[in-house]
Amino acid sequence: MEQTKKWFANGYLILVFVILYAPILFLTAYSFNSGGSMVGFDGFTLEWYQELFSDTRLLIIVLNTLVIALISATIATIVGVAGAVAIHNIEKTKYRSMLLTLNNILVVSPDVIIGASFLILFTMLGISLGFFSVLLSHIAFSIPIVVIMILPKLKEMSPTLVDAAQDLGASQWQVFSKVILPYILPGVFAGFFTALTFSLDDFAVTFFVTGNGFNTLAVEVYSLARQGISLKINALSTIIFAITLALVLGYYFLSTRKKPKTLGGTD
Repeated sequence: MEQTKKWFANGYLILVFVILYAPILFLTAYSFNSGGSMVGFDGFTLEWYQELFSDTRLLIIVLNTLVIALISATIATIVGVAGAVAIHNIEKTKYRSMLLTLNNILVVSPDVIIGASFLILFTMLGISLGFFSVLLSHIAFSIPIVVIMILPKLKEMSPTLVDAAQDLGASQWQVFSKVILPYILPGVFAGFFTALTFSLDDFAVTFFVTGNGFNTLAVEVYSLARQGISLKINALSTIIFAITLALVLGYYFLSTRKKPKTLGGTD
């Protein structure tokens, strides 16, 4: 019976991975298709990669996407750290719970609603749609994500650490920079990279607030899909997936690598 359960669990896990990765492998394989379509594989070619790197407009859009993601994630992380610390330091549970609820509502709200709200807001304020509107929107929906990532680390931290630093004469800034920040640093990094991922992936909010002359990759791929996707998009997706896979594997090997044992004693 135990062996049957083990085989069933392994089979289910393999099935999940096949469902998740089969479309990516299919997309990657056809990025080398000389036939120019995803109907039949006619032969191996690097034509679509050459066409990708010669498409200046698409490369600029990729750069726009990266710039927006990095700037928005950085600003959202700074604001999110301040917000998480402020929420954590509220003494009254009622007010703290209310702020957490308001924060979580922004996380679970549909992107279409958030995008439409930003569009109405920018229109009312007379802000032209483009780089600035997209950046503000990405910062706004990333902040609640960062707050959620950091709050658990703040809850884990013992209040005695702060009390001890204050008893030793540390200022508020020294308490934050020397005690609180080093302790919550894993949550800060998690919040930053989660915000970065959300910004890179976002389509719905960006679709509402982007304007003529400025696009991100998700919106551009959607526009191309309506016209019939060129296989250079497959090539771009393959490169992005390969870079992501390399980063994940690199992090995995660095985090699991055993530290070399040092021999005690003197020469």
